Amino acid sequence: MVRPSMLLALGVLAAATAACAPASETSRATPSGPTGTASTPAAACAKDQLALKTPGKLTVGTDKPAYEPWFKGDDPANGEGFESAVAYAVATRLGFSKDEVVWESVKFDTAFAPGAKKFDFDVNQISITPDRAKVVDFSKGYYTVKQAVVAVKGSKFASAKDLASLKDAAIGVQVGTTSLQAVKDVIQPSAEPKVYTEQVDAVNALKNKQVDAIVVDLPTAFYVTAAQVEGSAIVGQFSATGGTPEEFGLVFEKGSALVSCVDKALDELKASGELAKIEEQWLSAAAGAPELK
Repeated sequence: MVRPSMLLALGVLAAATAACAPASETSRATPSGPTGTASTPAAACAKDQLALKTPGKLTVGTDKPAYEPWFKGDDPANGEGFESAVAYAVATRLGFSKDEVVWESVKFDTAFAPGAKKFDFDVNQISITPDRAKVVDFSKGYYTVKQAVVAVKGSKFASAKDLASLKDAAIGVQVGTTSLQAVKDVIQPSAEPKVYTEQVDAVNALKNKQVDAIVVDLPTAFYVTAAQVEGSAIVGQFSATGGTPEEFGLVFEKGSALVSCVDKALDELKASGELAKIEEQWLSAAAGAPELK
């Protein structure tokens, strides 16, 4: 989504406004760059052998503002928040110290648009999809995400127990995200969803009762209810892909030689349990929302 970029006073909540994927994209794509595996020769991934935008520096892109729980304090460089922590964990595996990581502001939809990039990789709740993989390369997935419906407590749709109950809802969603595709393909509301350029605009529409509900990725939904829209609640979560997991991936310029080394780093983070610990620390609340079917 999604970005627009997941705890706060609630301790287990840490969130953000941002979710992910273009309207024509609904399924996970196989990354189209070099296949990264644990068998990638160590020498090929030595720090001084990596093809980087700036020698000796790892340049990481993300959106501005950078929202919780993906980042904390709108400061990707502090290492706090799920995606900041993931980026630094990958950087460490590649041999970079924290002060050798450079952050670039990159608008959400620009990250996966065709063309040259100013980052080595981008981390911004960007779902891996076949259409996107035609013009950029993706790492292996680092987080499996579900979509969520948020409504104001006491409203007509706040008590919905299934997707069919949301058919007549006026739903707000950010353009260019998998959340928008999920609304169209899975909820299939009677009226066209109200589409907003930035996710914060959809959030404000809910706050101002211009829509009945919004759809965002699940961790972001916790942030919306905890910090953005007073008196709101998560109606429930649902899969946007009909059974195929939707995953966030790191984004690379098409043809980047860095993909296989980053995939190797992610494999190591998964095998060691470090990635699971990072998820537990920053996204633990996302496990508790009811399932909508």
